[in-house]
Amino acid sequence: MKKFKSFLLLIVIATIYAFTSNNTFKIETSNGYKIGDIATDFRLKNIDDTFVSLSDFPKAKGFIIIFTCNTCPVSKRNEDRILALDKKYKEFGYPVIAINPNNPAVQPGDSFALMKVRAKEKGFTFPYLFDDGQKIYPQYGASATPHVYILQKEKEGLIVKYIGGIDDSSRNESAVKSKFVEDAVDALLAGKPIEVTKTRAIGCSIKA
Repeated sequence: MKKFKSFLLLIVIATIYAFTSNNTFKIETSNGYKIGDIATDFRLKNIDDTFVSLSDFPKAKGFIIIFTCNTCPVSKRNEDRILALDKKYKEFGYPVIAINPNNPAVQPGDSFALMKVRAKEKGFTFPYLFDDGQKIYPQYGASATPHVYILQKEKEGLIVKYIGGIDDSSRNESAVKSKFVEDAVDALLAGKPIEVTKTRAIGCSIKA
């Protein structure tokens, strides 16, 4: 009986390892920014070889910061949704700023050169920044791709208003019932409280 239980335990451990090593799972972190925190600015290299900071957008009311990458299957499935978010909200003062947090030494497909290729293939309309040295994503507490942080400009600075996923169906867009990011930005634009300020980010682990 003990041998059987040990065998079952090994199967469970192996299953968990296989599932997580595939890098697609629900992720939540207690590190980094919390709702209401003031986010610091950054200066990261964009795919057009310029450097981008949030201070470069003086007319913005806030930002939709999305940690994403080239290689994660979940990120790829969300690229059209990210493009749609930028198209819908940029004109209202909430542009998308995408950041690739992965270390290309660990994940070669997320190199800066290949970021340029992917952005051209998909027709990205937003900055796609490289977190060189992986200094920015730990400040935010991002642990997945994609992982969203909505910031709003206030007197105190850039205030974190939402953290989590784009919506409630990372894999199948047709199955989406709750559009977390859209609901949050719509609330900010209407001057109303955000009903859901934090959700789980579902995606691939960041490659450090």
